[in-house]
Formats: sequence, C-alpha cells, structure tokens
Amino acid sequence: MARMMLARLAWATGILLASAVAACDVAGAQGTTWVGTWGAAPLPPTPAMGPFPATPSFENQTIRQIVRVAMGGQRIRIRFTNEYGTKALNIGAARVALVDDKGNIQPGTDHPVLFSGQPSTLIPPGAPFLSDPVNLPVKALGSISISVFLPEQTGQCTCHQSGMQKAFVSDKGDFTNKAFTAKETTEVRAFISEVDVESPSGGRAVVVLGDSISDGIGSTVDANHRWPDLLANRLNAQGGQPWGVVNMGISGNQVLSDGAGQSALARFDRDVGSVPGARTLIVFEGVNDLGVGLSKPEGPFAQIMKAWAPSGPVTAARMIAGYRQLIARAHRKGMYVIGATITPYGGAGYYSTEGEAVRQAINTWIRTGHEFDGVIDFDAAIRDPKNPSQIKEGFHAGDHLHGSDAGYDAMAAAIDPSLFK
Repeated sequence: MARMMLARLAWATGILLASAVAACDVAGAQGTTWVGTWGAAPLPPTPAMGPFPATPSFENQTIRQIVRVAMGGQRIRIRFTNEYGTKALNIGAARVALVDDKGNIQPGTDHPVLFSGQPSTLIPPGAPFLSDPVNLPVKALGSISISVFLPEQTGQCTCHQSGMQKAFVSDKGDFTNKAFTAKETTEVRAFISEVDVESPSGGRAVVVLGDSISDGIGSTVDANHRWPDLLANRLNAQGGQPWGVVNMGISGNQVLSDGAGQSALARFDRDVGSVPGARTLIVFEGVNDLGVGLSKPEGPFAQIMKAWAPSGPVTAARMIAGYRQLIARAHRKGMYVIGATITPYGGAGYYSTEGEAVRQAINTWIRTGHEFDGVIDFDAAIRDPKNPSQIKEGFHAGDHLHGSDAGYDAMAAAIDPSLFK
C-alpha cells in the first residue's frame, strides 16, 4: 500500500512539474507570452490547372523568404509546415535575419534557427513544427529573412500559393548563411506558415480568415499593400496595446466547400484556433462560394470552377449558417468576431444575378443581424455609387474582383480602430 501511495505521489508530482514547464514555455521567464505576428495559410499540392502552375518541389536547394511582422518582440519562433506532405520533410539548416527595405540582410543580425537545440530536423508528414525561440529583437512592421536548406527531394511542397512577395531559390547547395544569386524566384510561401513573437503581457493577435482579396491579389508585389498589412500599419500608429496581424487568406477559398484549400469551416481550428494570442477574428469570405456555386463560367477558369464545385446548394440561409458556425467556434475560444461585408464583383468572370441577390441578403444580415460582435463594411467602402454591384473604377485591379492598391487603401480606411480593444 505504501509503495502504491508513493507511486501515485510520484506520478502526480511529475504531472505538476510537466504543467509548470509548459506554463513557463507559454508565459516566459519574465511574464511574456507568445503572440502570432505573421501568417500564411498552407495549401495542399495541386497539379497545373488553367492559368495556374503546379505546386513546386525542391531538392538540394535553399529558399530565402521575406516576411514583414506586424508586432515586434525580443524573440521570435517560426512555425514550419509539412501538413500536406506525404513523407518526412528534411530541414537541413535554417537561419533568420533582419532585412532592410530592399531585402538586404542587416549585418550582425543573422541567427541560426534550431529545433530542440539541433540545426536540422525531420518534420513528420502531416505535421506542423515549431522552431526553438531565436533571440532576435524585431521591431513592429519590421521585415525578416527566413532561409531554409532542403537537402532532399521534398515532393510538391506544403505552400501558400499567393505570397505577393518574391522568394529566392538557389541553385544546388546550402546558402542559408551566405548571399547567393537566385536560380529562380517564386511567390509561394514554402514550408512556413507563421511567425510568433515573445511579447510583454497585453500583446494580442487579430486573425483574418479570408480569400484572395485578403491575400492581396491585385496589390503591388513586395510592397506589403494587402489590406491586412494596412490594418497593421493603422493599429501600430494608434499606439496602445501591440497587435499582431495574422493573414490567413487563401486565394479561391470558400466558406462551405473545399477547392482552393480546405473550406473556412474545415480549416478554422488550424488557421484560427491554433494562433497564439489570438483575440480577434475578422471573417471576410463568401464571394467565391457565390461565384463558383451560382455561375457557369467559360474559358480557362471553367476547369478550375469544376474542381472547386460546391458541396451543396449555395443559398443565403446556408451561408449564414456557416458564418454562425465560425462565430460560435471563435466565441468558444474567447475571441471577438468581426464580420466584413462581401465586396461587389459585378463584371468578374463568375458574376451572376443570382449570386448578387445572395450577396445582398448576406450583407444585410451582417450589417443588421447583430450576430457578429462588430462589422466592417468593405462593400460600402469600394462599391460604385452609380452601380453598386460593381467595384468603383480605380479601386479594382482590372478584373472587377480584386482590389488595386487604391482599393485596399480604401478598405483599410473603412476599418474602425475602436473595434480593436
């Protein structure tokens, strides 16, 4: 009996010690917490389809990617991803450094990225993988370089396809700690999905659950001119509590159906629920459900629309039920949920009058239903007053769907900063 009691005491003590260690990892040695400050939602590999190339693969190459963080901190960590890989991903080496406005590494800031104290690791198939913390002070709205050496054939990567930022791919070899002439450039975000910063208590993150309009399609490449970037600018300028902005927009994504990545409902737990420090969610999706589900496009996009076919009828009632699911799941995590109205798409290749009617019904519910905790009226911000089914000229990128730089400026200006408390 005495031995059994001692064994139980040892087990309980072990649990308490493990809990204490975990708490220290979360809280940090000086009362700090980890907060998401940048993100790019991973996507499953795809073959070449219509105007879009196949998802790339890499072998014995270095990829150098530039990301801009919203909130600064004294230490960072990187979430790598092999979540759609079918075999272990070999990270041969990785390094991180501060970069200037032109993407040049700032002297003295280059640091190795370690994994359980080691310079390399194997990421299991289907898994994300957090790096060890890196002692690299980074300022709010500062940019960092993440260099990753991939010594073995990766297969088609777990990538975010629309980075709107050039990444540099080397010829053969490990160039993580040196300059190199790029063999090619790409705009995918390869094998990275999040950057966290260690922040004093009070830091928090806003997560954007969106589609290509949040992805920044139509904005200037390498300029950080997506509307979530501009929101980060505004939140930083107003002072007060620091905010990370984690953009989990996926081009082509839908609320109800898989296609361009998993649906918003399917990917919520990974892309929203797992972000550390997430306190606010902005839901800005729906136009692809309307376009794919309620139109009959022709030409090069017909193949894509067929691959993204909805899993059921697209109606206002069903869409609203989907939004209610997102609200309820975010509320369970204590998050404040903001709904953004669906922007006009008249003149786009998949526009339909049926889709426009559903858009209007959804937007009326977002504005007047009082089920979201707050509302951003993107529709009102960029629609043409003379033709409300279309985006105002100059505010779209020529396709009547995605914003131009001016359009994204108008969208960011329409956001009430008091929503972020």
